[in-house]
Amino acid sequence: MKLYLKFLSIHLRSAMTYRASFFLSCLGHLLITTNVFLSVVFLLDRFGSLGGYTMPQLSLCYAVILAATSLAECFGRGFDAFTRILAQAQFDRIMVRPRSLFFQVLCQDMKPTMLARLLQAVLMLAWAIPSGAVAWTPVKALTLALMILCGAGIFFGLFLINAAVCFFTLEHVEALNIFLDGPREYGKYPFGIYGRPVLLVLTFLVPLALVQHWPLQYLFDRGPAWYGLLPAVSLVFLIPCALLWQLGVRHYRSTGS
Repeated sequence: MKLYLKFLSIHLRSAMTYRASFFLSCLGHLLITTNVFLSVVFLLDRFGSLGGYTMPQLSLCYAVILAATSLAECFGRGFDAFTRILAQAQFDRIMVRPRSLFFQVLCQDMKPTMLARLLQAVLMLAWAIPSGAVAWTPVKALTLALMILCGAGIFFGLFLINAAVCFFTLEHVEALNIFLDGPREYGKYPFGIYGRPVLLVLTFLVPLALVQHWPLQYLFDRGPAWYGLLPAVSLVFLIPCALLWQLGVRHYRSTGS
């Protein structure tokens, strides 16, 4: 943990070398997600509700996904940028160092500017939580925390899959962007409004619905209490992700360059 924090400090100092660029990048990320959220505001201003969900409820929904993606992209960027690591033959150097391959790739790249998006998610939560959208209890507060943390774990698992596939394709697979980048857009609404087929895919294949749609039903008193446990169950998804990573590492062959 101490070594990880040292790497984090290095990346933060590196990003702050050009402070104007750093803060402009943060502002850019903030404006992008604000623009997405404003589309929800304008839609709800016109129609009042969407699929039975009010503005505070949709704000809570979007804040969960935004916080989860921001945490994953900030601290798990090394696997998301793994194509560059392979292309620049950095993985060869990583393999001969006396440290875990997983840990070294994790620390190869971090993106502190994503903290701007996390800040927006916190502000949205600060508005949505006391708005009356949820009758809060300690258990529901714990469920909300699990939704964010386990959601970050799911997105990290997707980064891990992307990195593992790169061992076989040597390049990023664009089709994975449906699950990597898409949730920032369609995650602003509960996944259930997209129809049963989409909900089934996001429940059993890529379990994003387990950290968003289903626990939200519990928070909004639309579902049983055990829905609040589903975020923890979603972490089972990390097992096949880790196995695929190990398979990719065994498959790796150096270019010799």
